[in-house]
Amino acid sequence: MASPVEDSILPVDGALQVVLSVARRLQPVAVPLHDALGMILAEDIRAAEPLPPYRASVKDGYAVVASDGPGVYPVVAESRAGNDGMGVVVSPGTVAYVTTGGPIPDGADAVVQIENTEQIEDPSNVLKKVKICTRVTQGRDIRPVGHDIEGGSTILKVGDHVEPSEIGLLATVGVTLVKVYRRPKIAVFSNGDELVEPTAKSLSPGQIRDSNRPMLLAAAVQQKCETIDLGVASDSSEDLERILDASVSSGADIILSSGGVSMGDRDYVKPLLARRGAVHFSKVNMKPGKPLTFAEVNIKSAEEDRKILAFGLPGNPVSALVCFYLFAVPAIRMVSGWRNPHLQRVNVRIAQPIKTDAIRPEFHRAIIRWEVDDGSGNPGFVAESTGYQMSSRLLSMKSANALLEVPATGAVLSPGTSLRAIVISDISGIPVNKLSEDLTFLNVNSKPKIGTSMANITPITDNQESIFNVAILTVSDTAASGAGPDQSGPRAVRFINSCSEKLGGARVFATAVVPDEVGKIQEVIRTWSDIDKVDLILTLGGTGFSPRDVTPEATKDVIEKETPGLLYVMMQESLKVTPFAMLSRAAAGIRGSTLIVNMPGNPNAVSECMEALMPALKHALKQIRGDKREKHPRHVPHAKAVPADEWERSYKRASSSSEHGGCRC
Repeated sequence: MASPVEDSILPVDGALQVVLSVARRLQPVAVPLHDALGMILAEDIRAAEPLPPYRASVKDGYAVVASDGPGVYPVVAESRAGNDGMGVVVSPGTVAYVTTGGPIPDGADAVVQIENTEQIEDPSNVLKKVKICTRVTQGRDIRPVGHDIEGGSTILKVGDHVEPSEIGLLATVGVTLVKVYRRPKIAVFSNGDELVEPTAKSLSPGQIRDSNRPMLLAAAVQQKCETIDLGVASDSSEDLERILDASVSSGADIILSSGGVSMGDRDYVKPLLARRGAVHFSKVNMKPGKPLTFAEVNIKSAEEDRKILAFGLPGNPVSALVCFYLFAVPAIRMVSGWRNPHLQRVNVRIAQPIKTDAIRPEFHRAIIRWEVDDGSGNPGFVAESTGYQMSSRLLSMKSANALLEVPATGAVLSPGTSLRAIVISDISGIPVNKLSEDLTFLNVNSKPKIGTSMANITPITDNQESIFNVAILTVSDTAASGAGPDQSGPRAVRFINSCSEKLGGARVFATAVVPDEVGKIQEVIRTWSDIDKVDLILTLGGTGFSPRDVTPEATKDVIEKETPGLLYVMMQESLKVTPFAMLSRAAAGIRGSTLIVNMPGNPNAVSECMEALMPALKHALKQIRGDKREKHPRHVPHAKAVPADEWERSYKRASSSSEHGGCRC
């Protein structure tokens, strides 16, 4: 009998969370350096010795005593790359010739590049001399010991992708046997009496060539997996048992089947998986791909005890491939050791109208490209539909490099509407700013990494000059690592959208999630303020007393002018709800033409603080822009302060209430 979970229709995000919660990293293996390319490190790599191991010259020139200054000096020695320079000493009044990478002789403390010297002809030919034409400071053009890599330092970490540069680093520190997560083995088969091999010259009535199996095998190879072709299974439970046994004996880590998972009387895949393991779900609220089954197959014997992930993909080709990208690819990445298994998401503007489904969200196949002008006067991604979207029409996948996340509204989306797009294949040549491994960021609206719906991001209107661009940065180790959802980011997006008119026109320009690390917080703030010139940056979280709360420190280092009044108003508003508001260490200020405000991490507190700022925020943003027409409004006396006895009653109410949400930091 099917379980309640198995019978229920899961949302896409919920189904993906189930898949990732079940997937486990494969056992690490040790491979030779040249075989590690494209794999994921399973151990930290440390440098046994510093690089360079000696003081090295940055340029061809002369090693000098910096205090000697310009003049003519005898050349007492030569130190070339590969020469250890043993016994060479430069004393005041002498120099030594050095080549790039050569050891710096003892006594020398700077290098004068050869372009700033002149050779001196010495008729006696007793000792070569050179004229030093410029004064240099101590340490000039010298790489000290450990300048590039400190001895004992960690140069690569678990979860790093081994690309050509990583191969170079491994070779640099002498690692020739690399511990990595092994590539998963993917067993693929198709199910259906109507299927024949693609090599069939002619088709009998009711037959079709099997396109799913070659397509899925190729897709698995594209993900750098080992593949096992199990052929076609007929619509019989016996044949499916045979295929499943072959999957087990082949050592497969993941099984991909297509067909036989719907509601027909000969759809045997789901019952078979239920007998051999556990079915986690069999329906997903999506279009195409609703009849998707995900299960675990249990393997228990004297020789082994393991589980195989099994995806019963729909039989329609488009449905099968879309489900592969949305669910199988993250699972493959998870078992392969990726830190972040999620596919990259970007925001795009659609080039054609799109009719939405009234019931199920749709993953519309599209080709995205970067445009200097996306139609709104700004650079951004533009999405071209691949045409008619029927799930059996494989032509709709042709050249598609993205799946548009189209909400279920039943309405027609007009050209220029902003949508999220899931990148499913190469978009090389498109300028993308990759700030860090843990941050997906673009010059357009982008989605936080986990558990956030950005479907309500306000579309850009034609009147760009009056619009204030707002960027929202969630600072959270939990959300950045994928261990939990970002709850504050979506709340802030909805608030900005709902208050757009009050602000005289505002839109969410960009969103991102970063861990509680000063460098990563500052990197995003600088990019948004210095390059993208957004009007307002809201940071969410990391303003409390916890050891990892560093958002105020990161902010104070980058702002040029402080704005303490904003913090006072937010504190005043928050204290009406909870006395723990006094624990906030938030910062606020101006950098260039951007206002930066630290907000609490609590979703309710975000709305409360934004409400407190609303009366003056539009005026503030216009002033920062340099709008000379924006004058200070006539001063109106503020309301009387809250009496002490009323504050005490508020404190007691907040302390005894379970709705204040705890510390709003």
